[in-house]
Amino acid sequence: MQNIAIIGAGKIGRMATHMLATCGDYKVRVADNIPASVEHLTKLYPTVEGHVFDFHDVAALDRLLKGCAAVISCAPFHCNPLIAERARAARVHYLDLTEDVAVTKRVLELSHGSDTAFVPQCGLAPGFITIVATHLVRPMTDVTDLRLRVGALPRYPDNQLKYNLTWSTEGLINEYCNPCESLVDGRLVSVPAMEHLERLTIDGVEYEAFNTSGGLGTLADTLKGRVRNLNYKTIRYPGHNRLMRFLLDDLRMRDHRDELGRIFERALPTTYQDQIVIFVSATGTYRGRLTERTYAKTVFHRIIDQENWSGIQITTAAGVCAVLDLLLTGKIQAKGFVRMEQINYEDFITNRFGQYYA
Repeated sequence: MQNIAIIGAGKIGRMATHMLATCGDYKVRVADNIPASVEHLTKLYPTVEGHVFDFHDVAALDRLLKGCAAVISCAPFHCNPLIAERARAARVHYLDLTEDVAVTKRVLELSHGSDTAFVPQCGLAPGFITIVATHLVRPMTDVTDLRLRVGALPRYPDNQLKYNLTWSTEGLINEYCNPCESLVDGRLVSVPAMEHLERLTIDGVEYEAFNTSGGLGTLADTLKGRVRNLNYKTIRYPGHNRLMRFLLDDLRMRDHRDELGRIFERALPTTYQDQIVIFVSATGTYRGRLTERTYAKTVFHRIIDQENWSGIQITTAAGVCAVLDLLLTGKIQAKGFVRMEQINYEDFITNRFGQYYA
């Protein structure tokens, strides 16, 4: 069995640990800076090796990575550059879930000349959404529009924002505040977050969607010159955007992200009863005719091995675990920088972890 290090024992780290530790092919080392989080996993899974240390402790990182085939970072996005640096030094494959543009650029720099793979953005969005979008446009020509929409939503919203915390609060605020990459008339441009509000209906349910940062990953750069208009938006229940604009702009919380994060953590309960709404639409020439090809899917929280796991845990962890499988079985390149759009949709969706999307 190959040794895999998972850094971060929060919501996604727990799910990734469960998937890898119970599949029979990997020996997992899990690390976090919260002792109780590590202890919880080592009690549940006797084969899991637990480590407690600060994410910025270089010596501890090096000890963790020694003898590993790969490391999966489920740590806060700002910890990833150091983890990627130590992965390169240890000659270990590196995978992460980040949506942060600056972090991904640093990972790209570290990948140059490496004899191991650097695979950032392996979760849901960016991640699976990118694989689907590439799959839709591959047989098309003259693609005019490619729209990517994803939302992690509570099944039973009961507050004014119609939202519960389902993943990283820091990452959520980052997406709501940072500029967003898009292709407009073939040009790579930056557009403001929270703008370009639209309404859409999926399976009879009405939602709204608006610009958020990071969801495209490297796709805009890859498809420049091939797609005229490309954008990514986050899906929410109607009314969420208006209240968030009030907080971010009218109350100027955009300039006080730490304070906004504390408010959210204090006032918005987390939930494990959620649904992940995925929508991708590509318009272009297909088989000689102007055609719209669409992918729409809703993934719900579910019971796995007698425990309820949230939809965001399942989809995000399944994404990175499937990519790990494909990497270690030779179905994607094993060195240098790997983009999600390089991964074959059929390989992913038929993978034992990717099947959670099917």
